[in-house]
Amino acid sequence: MTGFTRVDDALGEFTLRPLDPDADAALLHRWVTHPKSAFWLMQDADVAAVAAEYRRIADHPHHDAYLGSWRGTPAFLAERYDPAHVELAGLYDPEPGDVGMHFLCAPAGTPVHGFTRAVITTVMAWLFADPATRRVVVEPDVRNTAVHALNAAVGFTVAGPIRKPEKEALLSVCTRDQFRAATGAPVTEEGAPA
Repeated sequence: MTGFTRVDDALGEFTLRPLDPDADAALLHRWVTHPKSAFWLMQDADVAAVAAEYRRIADHPHHDAYLGSWRGTPAFLAERYDPAHVELAGLYDPEPGDVGMHFLCAPAGTPVHGFTRAVITTVMAWLFADPATRRVVVEPDVRNTAVHALNAAVGFTVAGPIRKPEKEALLSVCTRDQFRAATGAPVTEEGAPA
């Protein structure tokens, strides 16, 4: 998938494009090292380390990273991975069509009401635009109560806690039907929202 666009009723246009690990590294560095991004686990990374991490993701056959923009300005990061091979390999029983997801909103000086929910809705619509995606799987830190609430708002159900090397995580899953029921967001295939 090369790109994706979704128009939110309240906040306008959100887009996703493949991340350029080198060209986007300085921007990502500001985001992932910000105190509000502590759960991203990159607080001590320098720009070179951020670029190296995203080059590693770009080179991985089962992991991709995308830069998200809001109204044409970079505003969030999204990652898509195959949980049978990355992040959750050996930690749960994957089902055919499972896709793993991470997202990070850029730290903002002035919060915009509904922004983070619009971002996760966009990311979920993007993932479900692929007809092969049957469920989205996430594994946030058990202490990240804000993201647990967002996940629930877009249809995730909790499968239970799992122990990862870097954290105690809360495994949660969301089917296409759960996403539609929770958000009312129509989803079509091939990258175009209905």
